[in-house]
Amino acid sequence: MNEELKETPVIPLFTDLGEQYETPDDAWRKSIPAQVFLNHFFGIHYHVRNTPDAWSLHDVPAFSRYQPELTGRRLDEARRMLLSCWSTEYALRATAANGDEQYLRNALHWTFPQAYYSVLFGIRAFLATQGLFGSSDELIRQRVGRLVANGFYPRAVGFYASGHYGDFRIYRLPVPDAQPSLSLVGNTREAQAQIAQFLRTTRTMKAKEIRQAIQANPNTALRSEKTGNILQKFDARHWQKMTPKLGFTTFYDLMGRLRISANYREIERFVEADINFKLFHFSLLDLVGYINFVHEAYVARTMGEEAYVEFIGTLPEYLRKGFVQERYETRIKPVLTILRVREREHYLAA
Repeated sequence: MNEELKETPVIPLFTDLGEQYETPDDAWRKSIPAQVFLNHFFGIHYHVRNTPDAWSLHDVPAFSRYQPELTGRRLDEARRMLLSCWSTEYALRATAANGDEQYLRNALHWTFPQAYYSVLFGIRAFLATQGLFGSSDELIRQRVGRLVANGFYPRAVGFYASGHYGDFRIYRLPVPDAQPSLSLVGNTREAQAQIAQFLRTTRTMKAKEIRQAIQANPNTALRSEKTGNILQKFDARHWQKMTPKLGFTTFYDLMGRLRISANYREIERFVEADINFKLFHFSLLDLVGYINFVHEAYVARTMGEEAYVEFIGTLPEYLRKGFVQERYETRIKPVLTILRVREREHYLAA
């Protein structure tokens, strides 16, 4: 008989991790869960900032080949989702621009969901160009997981986890087994350690969530082969049966932790924590901007540069003359220009 797998430590947003560390400062000890969460997001931010080809989307083969048929419905939905994406990012930027520490501390109540939904709307714009219009979070999560695993994203956010509970595997992080610490990330190895830990704990939470849902339903619950009773303990064989429902764990699942965490009253513990809230908002906004860039670039490539620029021209002034235009000019336009030159050279050489 297989021995029951030992429970691996889960690090949700709020847990009493402080008990594991010796410190005379009780207030700091209580801040450890929030510090862990900050370190995770700062780790992704650091990783993106220090990945040399992070903005070189033109070097991603899937992006170069991406030319789906753009029907009227796909175009309308992509535009609608981008407008929602940008409006939400604008609100997030407005909050981050406020330098008051106390304001930023209390703003987490709305910046958590704003960051998640801005990314979500950007993803839905990207998926709309593929003819996928559903709003089901689980379907979107599964789809994004496959796109990440199939190489549609730059390696800066192309990392993912797979495997069953007790045997998770991390991909596209050179040093996924490095151990994270409570210290703020200061090098690429530590950044990858934070990301890998974030992937593992998030995948652990999802695996347990799926198990709970399946076992709570008598019609779907796994049962003992000997007694026929609903299983209370899982071994590796049972966890493996959950893996197809897990899909891949990606940046989307990590951003989803913000939405989930914002629903708990325990967020008050985060607000009261002794962490650098300015750094947290900066890291979060920077990450949201980068992920949105990727999806905007895919939509722009599908629409064509001229049509995309015309669309930007129809936006409200606060977007048209703000970060949307700037991101197109400084990040998206160079990518599309390089691709256009390459395609022309290939045509002439043929």
